[in-house]
Amino acid sequence: MVPLNVPNVLTVIRILLVPVLVVALLEKTGGGDLLAAIVFAVASVTDAIDGYLARSRNWVTTFGKLMDPIADKLLIVAALVALVSLGRLEAWVAMVIISREFAVTVLRVAVGAQQGVVISASGLGKLKTAVQVLMVMTLIAEHGRPLWVSLVVYGTVFVTVLSGADYFFGVRRRLSQRTPEPADALRPAPQPPRG
Repeated sequence: MVPLNVPNVLTVIRILLVPVLVVALLEKTGGGDLLAAIVFAVASVTDAIDGYLARSRNWVTTFGKLMDPIADKLLIVAALVALVSLGRLEAWVAMVIISREFAVTVLRVAVGAQQGVVISASGLGKLKTAVQVLMVMTLIAEHGRPLWVSLVVYGTVFVTVLSGADYFFGVRRRLSQRTPEPADALRPAPQPPRG
């Protein structure tokens, strides 16, 4: 059963807002973009709030640790796919961002399950999230592609790739810092000679 606390409720709300975002973006109505921008902004704010509450109130749960990053990825991926289908974003940009998110998620799960190592989000990872949100909001609000919008898009790609590399090398550093048991500790102690 899902533990009922505010961060978990906010995570579930964020997941439920994903189809609303997609429908608002793809619906051919005058207010669709405004609704999509509001939904995406609300969902992004709940991400910041639930993380803060979970840490500050000690409301961290297994459900939250599993579902919070999944909710974030669903939100970003849904927005990117919808924007590609609308012709507002190049498919390769979406694929680079989605591939990075998928690779980091798989790496996080694999390392956590096998090695018991948890790598928390770095400053670069938090910057990546912020620029992705900025890019999506910009593409929802701005239908054309003036130079400044292109700079936001390509800057987001750069920060996303850089943060992925930083996460990968962070995992390597943490794993190399773990002290393996020396082989001598596994050998039986030598027996004194019998006289």
